[in-house]
Amino acid sequence: MTGAWGSLHVGVWEDEILITLPGTTYTVTYYKPASSPQLLAKRFPNREDRFVVMARSDFLVRAWRLANDKARETRGIA
Repeated sequence: MTGAWGSLHVGVWEDEILITLPGTTYTVTYYKPASSPQLLAKRFPNREDRFVVMARSDFLVRAWRLANDKARETRGIA
């Protein structure tokens, strides 16, 4: 997913989806427990990266959409 702030990178490691914005502190990992109908986030940024134009909230929205798309694509996670 690219935009005015650059590209988000997505990686899949076993049953987790890792989304990062290169060159920033923004990274989040999504996973899907068997008891959950949706992906859950862990290891997500807990503060703004003051050297980036993108707000943390904007990153998390974009990352959530990308992770859900990747989960549907892989079918093993979603």
